[in-house]
Amino acid sequence: MEKHTIAYQGKDIEFEVLRKNVKNVNLNIRPDMSIVVSANPKVPLEFIKDFVKQKSPWILKSIKYFKEVQPEQYNGKEYVSGETFKYLGRQYRLKVEEAEQESIKYQRGFILLQVQDKTDFKIKRILVQKWFREKAVVNFHESLDRVYPLLEKYGVKKPEIKIRDMKSRWGSCNRAKGIITLNLKLVNAPKYCIDYVILHELVHFKYRNHDNNFYNFLTSLMPDWKQRKEILDEEVVRGL
Repeated sequence: MEKHTIAYQGKDIEFEVLRKNVKNVNLNIRPDMSIVVSANPKVPLEFIKDFVKQKSPWILKSIKYFKEVQPEQYNGKEYVSGETFKYLGRQYRLKVEEAEQESIKYQRGFILLQVQDKTDFKIKRILVQKWFREKAVVNFHESLDRVYPLLEKYGVKKPEIKIRDMKSRWGSCNRAKGIITLNLKLVNAPKYCIDYVILHELVHFKYRNHDNNFYNFLTSLMPDWKQRKEILDEEVVRGL
């Protein structure tokens, strides 16, 4: 997505522009307080900036509300039966059962969580988060194995993968150390979107900046990367 900034009453308001086939210009504020504006590719950037400026009083008021109320009201998941979790682009319902041995696994379209005490929120959260991190490790490395051969012949060395929570990006690369860092939440996205993010970061080992050389090379390796990116960005707006 394109990142832009406007000034309003001495404050900088940073926002991202998501280009898609929509009739109207829409503005959304995520729970992490980042701002996304979706607009048709034909809408001029200056029009979008004016639109954001008109919405600035509401934006600042909403962000203030999030900062004050979010810690109390935005508690995320409760880890109870029937709650849904997104994994590799699909929604799965959580099924919580009491059992002697604590475990979590995928079973018949459900994520089955077995705990000794169904009311123990902390244990349930730890088990679910651990499961998603383990799945992220497996899926991210499988994706790297699928995508890396596209770059191998260009002399790019296979990088190490690190995973962490990131608010504003899906991935980053450290060219000097040969490391790709991926957002843990990427495990919620479809596999073909994960492949796109990893390929994007791999291309940075050949072209540092987002210039024409970068995007021309990316397109030659993955002609449909824009569609994959659009799907991924749409998942962000709707909430992974």
